[in-house]
Amino acid sequence: MAAKKIQSALISVFSKEGLEPLIRELNRLGVTLYSTGGTQQFIESLGFPVVSVETLTGYPSILDGRVKTLHPKVFGGLLARREEAHLKQLREYEIPELDLVIVDLYPFEETLASTQDEKSIIEKIDVGGISLIRAAAKNFQDVAVVPSRQEYGMLLEILQEKSGYTDLADRQALAARAFQVSSHYDTAIFTYFNRVAAIPVFKQSVQESETLRYGENPHQQGVFFGRLEDLLEKIAGKALSYNNLVDIDAAIALIAEFRQDQPTFAILKHTNACGVATRPSLKAAWEAALAGDPVSAFGAS
Repeated sequence: MAAKKIQSALISVFSKEGLEPLIRELNRLGVTLYSTGGTQQFIESLGFPVVSVETLTGYPSILDGRVKTLHPKVFGGLLARREEAHLKQLREYEIPELDLVIVDLYPFEETLASTQDEKSIIEKIDVGGISLIRAAAKNFQDVAVVPSRQEYGMLLEILQEKSGYTDLADRQALAARAFQVSSHYDTAIFTYFNRVAAIPVFKQSVQESETLRYGENPHQQGVFFGRLEDLLEKIAGKALSYNNLVDIDAAIALIAEFRQDQPTFAILKHTNACGVATRPSLKAAWEAALAGDPVSAFGAS
């Protein structure tokens, strides 16, 4: 599909961090900017022209900001396919085409981590922003979406290298990131509500990861999802492999069967115990566990 020129952009972000270079580049390219509230004020403070969403919709921001962008003049411009039947309706209802959406959602997870106040937590459930992301991503054939600050650099590179145009591959890649952002966000919100509802479902979204030395075999890849340093303290040795983690898991399960008032040491090779011992000191436990099978213990975890 032919490249599409970005001629208009709707920007609605919680954090303004890192936004300025994008605003400057969009202005340089002659892109018409639409925005709301604090984002609009930020753009104006940089000295660049911006059209308020209130001017576009004919409605002010209402309900303490809960409703700002939720309007047909916004979502019509995002969801319209660039074909005559849809474009005719845009003209009929005086809806501008929107070629780009930049969003940074309310910080739900950060709020959840910093307070137990339910009102504060609920107010950080983004509705308008998540709707903008989903609408723009659905219409990736014609619209580009930037769903978080992590994609600012990606968009800036596209704008600079392609003089304000995006191709289908760019928009598809951004749409994939958009649905990743929205699905992760919704998973966090569901988990919060499900502490009460207790719906029997397994739902996880882990974004942090660490590449392991290798997978089950040296020619295979392995990745640990989560923060390994929150679970284990590495004292010495090579980078961990998949097999190392499997052995650690088995060792912990084995140790849990022994006395908890004294140190227990377990030595494993490919999840098989070479030795395990409980002693008054960790060193003594290690020496006793090693004595159980010092041959197999060579190179063990």
